Amino acid sequence: MSHSKLNKSDAEWRAELSPEQYAVCRCSATEAPFSGKWYEHKEAGTYVCTACRARLFASDAKYDSGSGWPSFFQPMLREGVSAHQDESHGMHRTEVRCAECGSHLGHVFPDGPKPTGLRYCINSVALDFVPTK
Repeated sequence: MSHSKLNKSDAEWRAELSPEQYAVCRCSATEAPFSGKWYEHKEAGTYVCTACRARLFASDAKYDSGSGWPSFFQPMLREGVSAHQDESHGMHRTEVRCAECGSHLGHVFPDGPKPTGLRYCINSVALDFVPTK
């Protein structure tokens, strides 16, 4: 996996992240649906990358897609996330990574609500939350 702006060794990532965070963010694993701490979260604020704290999604872009993962119709900044073709597991999907550190976040699908029609389906373990003050 290429890392955009923030380069750390594998040992550094392992030391900084929990085993589950490491598996998702650095190895593109996926948490079980309906299990993440941010799935039903409704507080106002900003969802940030758990690995580097980059601002990724605003709470007002979050919606209940019924997919089992936190879903957003757009990132805070288009350049805050990067999209990559993912042909793993016999599927054709678009993987979403943090543009700052290259961490795997989840996938984006073209079946979301207006105004974008996109569904950013994101692993809770890849996110942290900063409430609005």
